[in-house]
Amino acid sequence: MIRFILLQNRQGKTRLAKYYVPLEESEKHKVEYEVHRLVVNRDPKFTNFVEFRTHKVIYRRYAGLFFSLCVDITDNELAYLESIHLFVEILDHFFSNVCELDLVFNFHKAIIERMGELEKQE
Repeated sequence: MIRFILLQNRQGKTRLAKYYVPLEESEKHKVEYEVHRLVVNRDPKFTNFVEFRTHKVIYRRYAGLFFSLCVDITDNELAYLESIHLFVEILDHFFSNVCELDLVFNFHKAIIERMGELEKQE
């Protein structure tokens, strides 16, 4: 199950966030800070999966943006990596080569809920 989705730039500014579990505002800021610290300095030779508290974060970097998903520890990492890539392809198609400013000024058009659900992978 997806806990949250974050799109952050290299400086740690959150450009888009969607939480699927209830968190206090202060906890959201703490989570965003911790996730950014985990992914921004990670060596590119390592995998795109990292443990985070009792879950795991799956992330992918596109240009200056980090797309991060927090999921259950038992979920399929590769399926979520593909869903990140699919979301980026959709944004690219919609915005004609998406960039960070597209998300800043048109965040209301980046509707994550319309992508559908991942089915269980066997």
